Amino acid sequence: MAPHAAPHTRQAIRRRTLLLGTAGALGAAGAAGATGCARVPSGDALARLRSQGTVRLGIAGEVPYGYIDEQGEFTGEAPELAKAVFQRLGVGNVQPVATDFASLIPGLNSQQFDVVSAGMYINKERCAQVLFSDPEYQMLDSFIVRKGNPKNLRSYEDVVRTKAKFATGTGYAEIDYAVAAGYPEKDIVILQDQVAGLNAVESGRVDVFAGTALTTREVVRKSSKAEATEPFAAVVDGKKKIDGGGFAFRPTDTELRDAFNTEIHKMKKSGELFRILRRFGFTEAEMTELTAKELCR
Repeated sequence: MAPHAAPHTRQAIRRRTLLLGTAGALGAAGAAGATGCARVPSGDALARLRSQGTVRLGIAGEVPYGYIDEQGEFTGEAPELAKAVFQRLGVGNVQPVATDFASLIPGLNSQQFDVVSAGMYINKERCAQVLFSDPEYQMLDSFIVRKGNPKNLRSYEDVVRTKAKFATGTGYAEIDYAVAAGYPEKDIVILQDQVAGLNAVESGRVDVFAGTALTTREVVRKSSKAEATEPFAAVVDGKKKIDGGGFAFRPTDTELRDAFNTEIHKMKKSGELFRILRRFGFTEAEMTELTAKELCR
């Protein structure tokens, strides 16, 4: 999730996080395997996928959205959800193709894979490049702080007011949220991921690390020195920001996206969607009735 149609490189890769190690290596292999597929397929995409019997999923190596587990298997909320939906749509085989996050939308549009299945945040810039399903989850932010939250940090405005030493991860959307609140971008400490953020808070190198509510609460679970704050919505241009993640499709694949949406809504209604996502740390608070149309505005 380039993912953002933003005017400069920093924003071009902005999203939740980038865990590139395994995904980068496998992404090169996936790209090589897609050689010769640059021509846009014609006709009904869903009919083509049913005929092939396989759908190629673009994923990034990010827990819990899409990643390779300790047994070397592809898993995560998005790939597991994709398996369930495409089974319903008559496509029995799911083939994940791992790449770095910044390559997902270009890879989708150059035929390296058929769908992006990475829990990608839906926003106006990306909606100009791809079609999105309605989101499978919504997400608020949270901070990793020292036990007891000594600086009482519960919002980006609190961070600015207290002049706390602020950190977040490579490519995190939280960079923009802190800057929108008035924190100098040059002073933000950029770390690899939420694990590095936890270590920095525990050691006292920073006062606070910002991430999604899901990732912060998971990473502090076994910490005796740090805790996660209550989830909150960042305020950008005077409006509360609630992000939602969904599947991305090529702009020509409207019928495929619509068929996918139909199944997602059935799974929301039956509770099956939550049963899949719950395995990866999602709670009822992350379930949503937001639409892609709302998030694309």
